[in-house]
Amino acid sequence: MSQRHAVVVGAGIGGLTAAVALHRRGWRVTVCERAPEPQAAGAGIVLAPNALHAFEAIGFDARTAAGRAVPAALGLRRRDGRWLSRAGTAAIAARYGFPPLAVFRPSLAAGLTAALPAGTVRHGAAVDSVEDPDGSPVVHTSEGELSADVVLAADGIHSPTRRRFFPDHPGLRYSGETAWRTVLPASGADLPEAAETWGRGERFGIVPLADGRVYAYATAVVPEGYRPADVRAELLRRYGTWHDPIPALLERIDPAAVLRHDLYDLAAPLPRHHRGRLAWLGDAAHAMTPNLGQGGCQAVEDAVVVAHLLGGARTPADVSAALAAYSTARCARTDAIRVRARRAGRMAALRNPLAAAVRDLAVRAAPAGPALRAMDGLLGGFVLPPRPRPVPAEA
Repeated sequence: MSQRHAVVVGAGIGGLTAAVALHRRGWRVTVCERAPEPQAAGAGIVLAPNALHAFEAIGFDARTAAGRAVPAALGLRRRDGRWLSRAGTAAIAARYGFPPLAVFRPSLAAGLTAALPAGTVRHGAAVDSVEDPDGSPVVHTSEGELSADVVLAADGIHSPTRRRFFPDHPGLRYSGETAWRTVLPASGADLPEAAETWGRGERFGIVPLADGRVYAYATAVVPEGYRPADVRAELLRRYGTWHDPIPALLERIDPAAVLRHDLYDLAAPLPRHHRGRLAWLGDAAHAMTPNLGQGGCQAVEDAVVVAHLLGGARTPADVSAALAAYSTARCARTDAIRVRARRAGRMAALRNPLAAAVRDLAVRAAPAGPALRAMDGLLGGFVLPPRPRPVPAEA
């Protein structure tokens, strides 16, 4: 395998991170993306310390790519504005090495793309199928065939490759919530504090981005496919009487710039994250609800771990062994986070007034120190596993 070639399916954050990580380990990489051009609009993503440590492992500085501003604190609030919990980002940085960094997704994607050789990312190249992953993988795209030494499927929550190679898997489960997301220019000199506000079956989040704008999102327990005709009127009806600055933010929303998605996760874990010389990462491997803010972070971890394990692969057998080690390293961690996110979402989405009141009381009563330490396995859990030994050549 003199020229190692990786084909990455999907130019989301996970796919682009994998491409950068493999490129920096000497691989030739082709990223196939269905969309005809890079996404200009989008939402925010909070890069938790574990994702920032993963980026550090490949020498990529997300702060340079997307901005360095960090909110002083973040926490949970009630609809009347009273704080349920609040943590200083300095304390998070002291414990985990980095403060959380909230960035505009398209800016992060652009920074990752800029770290790749020109022409690596092929927009408008839809992947139709991947053939023979157990032998010599061939990727069929709308622009022709690509032979590969390894294929990484980062093709999202509705991953066609996952459906094809795991036909008996139950697929996605609707969480019961839909989400609206948008990014707004800052108003005034001071950015609002980062917080998620809990109501009954409704939530509203405000996250200052590192570039000085504000990422706002809202969720509500509604039937799957719920699509109100007037987005601003719907959001004002639900959240317009909540604490400041939520009403002012809602007045500034451009309905055309609001993204709406039903929230899903995998109904059950995949039995493995690879097959032969094909591996899945990010939402394609372990779709999870956003309640812990770890969907994108785990995609970054996946990408850095799989590239690390492939770094020493020189033969087809080495690649297969590296992907098997990737499955071993990632399956248990990502599924535990998927389940934890599902449970957190159930608590946050409580609609019964008494149950919601008890929940709020429990959150307020929790001491800050133990609450932060409870995040150790999540925010401090990124590690690079040992690489498998090269597979001996057959006599």
